[in-house]
Amino acid sequence: MKTYLKTLWRTFEKHIARFLSIVLIVVVAVGFCSGIGSSSDNIRDSLNAFYKSAHVSDFIVKDKTGDGFSDEDIENLEQRYGEGNVRALTTLDVYLGEGEESELTRLYFLDFEKWDINVPENSTLSGKMPEDKGQALAEKSDKKIRGFEEGEVFTLDFAELLKALAEDGGEELENEEYIEKLPAAEVKISGSAQGVLTFGEDGEPSYKNPEDVKIPDTTNGVDELICLDNAIYLSSDIIPTYRDLIEIIIADQIKNLPASMHDTVFDMAAERLGLNPDEKLISPALDLWICAPDRSTFGCFSGAYKSYTDQENQYISDFFGKENVRVLTLYDNYSFNALNSYADKVEAIGYVLMAAFLFVTSLVVLSTMTRFLDEERGQIACLMTQGYSRVRILFKYILFAAVATGAGGVGAFFIGLALSNLIYWVFGYSFTMPPRTLAVTPVFFLVTFAVIVVTTLGATFLSGIKMTGEKPANLLRPKPPKAGKKVIVERIPFIWNRLSFKYKSTTRNVLRYKSRFIMTVFAVAISMALVMAGLSLLDICLFRGMGSTSILLISIVIVIFAGLLTMVVIYTLTNINISERKRELATLMVLGYYDGEVAGYIYREIFIDAAIGIIFGYPLSAAIMAFLFSIMAAGTFATFMWAVAPVVIMVFTGLVALLLRHKIVKIDMNESLKSTE
Repeated sequence: MKTYLKTLWRTFEKHIARFLSIVLIVVVAVGFCSGIGSSSDNIRDSLNAFYKSAHVSDFIVKDKTGDGFSDEDIENLEQRYGEGNVRALTTLDVYLGEGEESELTRLYFLDFEKWDINVPENSTLSGKMPEDKGQALAEKSDKKIRGFEEGEVFTLDFAELLKALAEDGGEELENEEYIEKLPAAEVKISGSAQGVLTFGEDGEPSYKNPEDVKIPDTTNGVDELICLDNAIYLSSDIIPTYRDLIEIIIADQIKNLPASMHDTVFDMAAERLGLNPDEKLISPALDLWICAPDRSTFGCFSGAYKSYTDQENQYISDFFGKENVRVLTLYDNYSFNALNSYADKVEAIGYVLMAAFLFVTSLVVLSTMTRFLDEERGQIACLMTQGYSRVRILFKYILFAAVATGAGGVGAFFIGLALSNLIYWVFGYSFTMPPRTLAVTPVFFLVTFAVIVVTTLGATFLSGIKMTGEKPANLLRPKPPKAGKKVIVERIPFIWNRLSFKYKSTTRNVLRYKSRFIMTVFAVAISMALVMAGLSLLDICLFRGMGSTSILLISIVIVIFAGLLTMVVIYTLTNINISERKRELATLMVLGYYDGEVAGYIYREIFIDAAIGIIFGYPLSAAIMAFLFSIMAAGTFATFMWAVAPVVIMVFTGLVALLLRHKIVKIDMNESLKSTE
């Protein structure tokens, strides 16, 4: 047992470079895939948690008649959705200010004491609401208040509001000459708060947009729509009543009458005009906020949620009459819809890249472990002659593979977590992000890691079974070299005869090891396609109108990780190449070749493989980019990408060459030439 443990330890010690290469490629591939994939889950989970904790309305019902919703209407809806899930208020989108300085502002007139739906987060009042009707909250975006400073006082001209409301409804304003005499209200901004429905930095489309205009695709933003500049939350008590209007109407009539007759004249005027003095000039129930009564059965924007909203949208429209109301869902809200849409796009990108990364990683790990067992032929033969069973011998190499992939998996988990956190943080440049949930969604990590583990252990097991099935005497003999054959270039005299000796030698060596050549070309081609994918996203963000900082970061991350994948793949395969050809390289050294010439012998092969991989990478890149363009609903095959991507690949390939130089020139000539290989 002691001897077995020693051989086990020596295996790890002797093949530390191979061990680290497996760890590194698992970290890069699994870490990247899990980071990109899980970020979309983080966004959705956080958005869903925010949707529930902030009691976000599922439906906004806007009255188109101007009469407002009756108490009976509200009571009927409360029977269906629950008493705490229906709230009446009035929301107006109006221009405040004069001329070019006017800003489109959404005014929320509501009852602060019953404000339990769509309550803004992070209020500077620490949860306290304005104390009187002359105070208001201004909605802020991140750390600044849009257009209003805390403590600022502004004038609210109700005469202008009533005119605008009548104009929007296509009606004439009654009693306009008296309404113009309504005194303006002075309102003080007593605090700021982050809005629940408007947290996208691109702005929220105004209700002034035509009813049939839907939120555009997030690729193009909301530039072509009328969007809000500000939002203010006011007490509904500030809205003047018809009592105020009647007093203006009879002002001239009662100015010469004794005070005892004022009430009589007031009552007669109210009856003659058919006005209720206690009724407000603007109905306090022009809008309804409605929440689903049970949110435990679905998540925000899930398939079940879509079915529910479609069903209830139809019910509400039928209840009031489609011609009388406008029903808006979260799918009509830019902030919610855009953030969810970006999460979908990131997830789709994650699936595409996961397939590419896993394919390359599986190929390299398969090659690494197969070559590893080939190098251990003599060691396996010794263990067999000492009486070790096939199971114990296999366990040694399966343990090596398991520990390497396991160590890489641990590193990949934290890399993925950090990358996911980074992406969530960067989304904060485009949105005031909801509080991030602490839940970890490891689906992408588990899927990618499971594929790598199965590939690694499966390759080790199959190679080990085959090798331990041979006789020890056969394993102690070196594998006979393959018979020499003319490579395809030799059959083209026009090219072959014009090559110098060193390039003829390089060409033979490149095509001599067909499996490794094909594997390297495949790996570089896929890495090339990944770099092109990152550059295409970069192009969409910078030059195609998307302007999303979050997608911009993802594009940069993709390019970096694709480059790292290129490095790890070429380093691993070239390292195997050097190990197999130590005797050949040592012979060159004995013959007097300088270090640079010996290194160049390997470098030429590396760069030729990379160049061929780039050529094959172009059609693969076109296919992946076309798929990305369909996901993003934007993009084109920009010229610069076709030129920049090969440069990126070659730069990372050059870094590999520099890292391998020390390994090449430090080969022990005596040991290499004495080897049986």
